[in-house]
Amino acid sequence: MKIASWGRLSQDHHDAIALSDHRCLSSQIQRSAPGISYGMGRSYGDVCLNPGGALWLTRGLNRFISFDDQTGLLCCEPGVTLKEIQDCFVSRGWMLPVTPGTQLITVGGAIANDVHGKNHHVMGTFGEHVVSFKLARTDGTTLDCSRKQNPDMFRATIAGLGLTGIIYNVQLQLRRIESPWLLTDTVPFSNLDDFFALADESEASWEHTVSWIDCLAGPQTRGIFMRANHASKQELAALPYYLPDISKVRRRKNIDMPLTPPVSLVNRLSLRPFNAAYYAMNARKAGAGVAHYESFSYPLDKINNWNRMYGRRGFYQYQCVVPRDNARQAIESMLTAIADAGEGSFLAVLKTFTERPAAGLLSFPMAGATLALDFPNKGGATEDLLARLDDVVSSAGGRLYPAKDARMPAHMFAASYPELTQFSAFRDPGISSAMSRRLLGS
Repeated sequence: MKIASWGRLSQDHHDAIALSDHRCLSSQIQRSAPGISYGMGRSYGDVCLNPGGALWLTRGLNRFISFDDQTGLLCCEPGVTLKEIQDCFVSRGWMLPVTPGTQLITVGGAIANDVHGKNHHVMGTFGEHVVSFKLARTDGTTLDCSRKQNPDMFRATIAGLGLTGIIYNVQLQLRRIESPWLLTDTVPFSNLDDFFALADESEASWEHTVSWIDCLAGPQTRGIFMRANHASKQELAALPYYLPDISKVRRRKNIDMPLTPPVSLVNRLSLRPFNAAYYAMNARKAGAGVAHYESFSYPLDKINNWNRMYGRRGFYQYQCVVPRDNARQAIESMLTAIADAGEGSFLAVLKTFTERPAAGLLSFPMAGATLALDFPNKGGATEDLLARLDDVVSSAGGRLYPAKDARMPAHMFAASYPELTQFSAFRDPGISSAMSRRLLGS
């Protein structure tokens, strides 16, 4: 079967093996190793790929096992998606504490990449809310992992890129909510200094913070800062207007990208008017508002197959984090490099992380600022630009996000993840991916 990741940079043959019963996990992966788990395939690069080898499809492991309505403790299989969890439990007053910019990923993928959201300064990463899981290894052993049982393997598996085994019977701690609505505030800004001032100001009183930036505007970029808090019933009752019916909000049809164009629709000719219009539209909406959690948190989930807009050659997503002391200068340098290269990104997201203990040995966040950018694949020109961005990130003491990566040099990975040597001791030798071979040699 030919399979690609979300970036669609290549489509390669895999020996796809569907997993559907946790009782057969050990024997299935033993017989077909070396392989790697594959959930929804929403990773942008090669972390979920194993060209020419086994790909263990986990979507068949998609059952809820138990839920405690008093404590919010959910036990589920790894192929359950975050959307399936929230569709089931938000109406019952429970929600996942941390989700990334899409709900269309599996629990297993969220753990393997230790995903983060717009509320890192309050809730941390996904792995912080994992209570326990079972881990099937290709040698036939099964481990119970938690912060008390096999704690070192537990921490290696969170953000472990799927390289320690296949997880199942995951226990997650959900959070209480009173409604599916968020009270929002939208603030236009005109330069990076304004962004950092808004980020600092918002940290104490707003749970969700994120910004879109116009990377075509140069190093003194303009942007839109968005922040939100979960709305209580009392706050909703005090609003001077009625909210739309939830069922009507949920029934709105998705937009579809049915075909892949021969070339990218995202280019400087299309980006400049789009970015200008997007900034103007959101600047006009500046101020307080109310949004459903799905529209605020996952806007791209409403566009089916949006990755096709980058054309047949696919695209790279480049996400870095740099320490706060160096963030202002590093981000300005990256935006200058992008402008000098004549490139631009429609999906340009800038936000901050706070200081928190890492949930996993290879967890991505650090205290500082993170910038995420999409670039159509133009071959050598794109690779040269990304190498320039690498130099800026490395010089600033930052690192790249493996969940998004398709081309980071091995030396950069080793230098920026200091616990990599410790992690290597917990790898399952029967598990291998395109990424592990590129970055770790096996």
